[in-house]
Amino acid sequence: MSSIDVKKYKDILEKKKEDLMASAPARTPATEPGSKSGDWIDQSSQENDVHVRLALKQTDSKLLRAIDEAIHRIEQGTYGICMDCENEIAPARLEAVPWTRVCIDCKAKQQG
Repeated sequence: MSSIDVKKYKDILEKKKEDLMASAPARTPATEPGSKSGDWIDQSSQENDVHVRLALKQTDSKLLRAIDEAIHRIEQGTYGICMDCENEIAPARLEAVPWTRVCIDCKAKQQG
């Protein structure tokens, strides 16, 4: 993969990482786990909000980890190489999922 392509993907990955970091929800006293205020309906709604935020946080955390790993592969010179079969990952796949670790064929095999 040419250095121009790698720079493009690194820029895309860094932008996505910035966007995820900027969209991380700020905690307020009402969204802190264990916070109790209002009637039982308010409390139920707040607890649901906390669960949704935690699920989003876990998903974002996994995505951030994948992005960091992809940036590390760029720095190591292995970005764009499938971690399973060691063939080059198609540019179209990298455009769609720039943090991917595997080519489309290996991903299909993983999904069964």
